[in-house]
Amino acid sequence: MLKLFGSLRPSAALFRTTAAAAQPSAHLATGPQQEQRTFYEFRTYSIRPDQNLAFLKLTNEKIHLRTAHSQLIGCWTVEYGGLNKFFHIWQYDSYSQRAAVRAAVAQDPSWISEYISKALPLLTAQDNEVSYLVPWSRLKSPPQQGGVFELVTFQMRPGGPAVWGGAFQAAMSAHDAPGYGKLLGAFHSEFGLLNRVHALWWFESADHRAECRHRAHTDGRVVAAVRNSVAHLDSQRNQLMLPCPFSPMK
Repeated sequence: MLKLFGSLRPSAALFRTTAAAAQPSAHLATGPQQEQRTFYEFRTYSIRPDQNLAFLKLTNEKIHLRTAHSQLIGCWTVEYGGLNKFFHIWQYDSYSQRAAVRAAVAQDPSWISEYISKALPLLTAQDNEVSYLVPWSRLKSPPQQGGVFELVTFQMRPGGPAVWGGAFQAAMSAHDAPGYGKLLGAFHSEFGLLNRVHALWWFESADHRAECRHRAHTDGRVVAAVRNSVAHLDSQRNQLMLPCPFSPMK
């Protein structure tokens, strides 16, 4: 007998193809892959209010003992947004390098006797965080020396860059491209509070920063980009910082 419907019988391969297409696609990554191994350790020291000058003087005299072991990007005192704070950024090529540096520093007699033993009594707290540059950002130098720096810290809602990365980049670019400040680097946290992003900005002065902020608030592109970004934002902290005389970045 002629099999009239034989040509309409689906094959096993077709069943497998159809079933695979019906399955939801799983995206395991939460954003662009981190390509660079280089990371940055953000360290914040809280200084006893009556010991600010003593701590800065000691650090100015002895920081060379520490920079002999690894690269210091910059160090600042917080002028607005936090009192008696000393903020500094260190660069490492890998976690093994950082571990080796820490081991060497712990065995450096000059560093221990001339700095650590004298500095620790001047402090009330220490905090650190590991951050990477976001994939679209590169660490830049200020266009000139003598300005002020602003560290803006955004605590984003959980979900990672796949959720808020595009909106955050658009908000940063809307400020940076027209010149409402100079973006020196954008970082996302790896150790510390997650979904935290830092933007390091440079301005000619505190008054220049105020002027740029005022002009940005009248720019429709900036307003729109910020509105899209804040939908993913839980909190924000701004700190205006002054570079220390011994800071590489200043």
